[in-house]
Amino acid sequence: MNRLELRPPLTTLWSGRDPFAAAAALAREAASGDLVRDVEGRRTLRFEIDGRGYYLKLQNGVSWGRIAEELVHLRRPVLGAGNEWNAIGRCHELGVPTMTAVGFGERGSGPARRDSFIVTEAIEPAIDLDEFTRNWREQAPPPALKHALIRAVASIARRLHEGGVNHRDFYLCHFLMRTVPEPAADAFQLALIDLHRAQLRSHTPRRWRDKDLAGLYFSALDIGLTRRDKLRFLQTYFPGALRHTLQTERRLLAYLEREAARLKLRFERKFANRPALQR
Repeated sequence: MNRLELRPPLTTLWSGRDPFAAAAALAREAASGDLVRDVEGRRTLRFEIDGRGYYLKLQNGVSWGRIAEELVHLRRPVLGAGNEWNAIGRCHELGVPTMTAVGFGERGSGPARRDSFIVTEAIEPAIDLDEFTRNWREQAPPPALKHALIRAVASIARRLHEGGVNHRDFYLCHFLMRTVPEPAADAFQLALIDLHRAQLRSHTPRRWRDKDLAGLYFSALDIGLTRRDKLRFLQTYFPGALRHTLQTERRLLAYLEREAARLKLRFERKFANRPALQR
């Protein structure tokens, strides 16, 4: 399977070059400060073209052991950057604010020998919502801004799930908010990122929708949300009257409380000795 999509400025920057070799060279020559992630055959790094930031994700095959592990746990293995490329395209179709991809390539006959890359425009300057909301419990934000953000996140979640996409890592840290101009209740820009593991279907199964919502709720447990804040989210996410939602989705709401508490306990146990770690 060989696929290649290049858009400006890569069409000019890599003109006459093998794009796979060019991407590999970027990863190989990246300074340590530019390397964002380097794990399991995947490297993510930031680079610049004419003063503008971009991110490169480079993946070199997936081991059969990892594929087997994913299948045993009834998870669809991610075999390359094509998954994120397709997810970004679907999000744009759905009107879900996300990254802008300017390059994608994939080659190789089998999962273990498949090389792939994706290049996206950096969303800068920006702050993720996990960091932005971290002190809300101690220092409450302007109510209008908080309410607007809750509705915006709920709207993104609704469009995503109604459009057949589930994120699989649906946490506040994967929502970026631009900081220029300064966010205000009537003017802010969000973008959903890290779509590497997203699943695309014609319809999102309830199981995967609920997992996304539980992950999002878990990541917001400690930011001081009130009952009214939670109702505000539900009113935006579900169609129809809120009273009807509270009646018909009782099982889901109970699951979200249990699952978010379980995820929090697991997180605290796993990272008990790493207090500075961000979600």
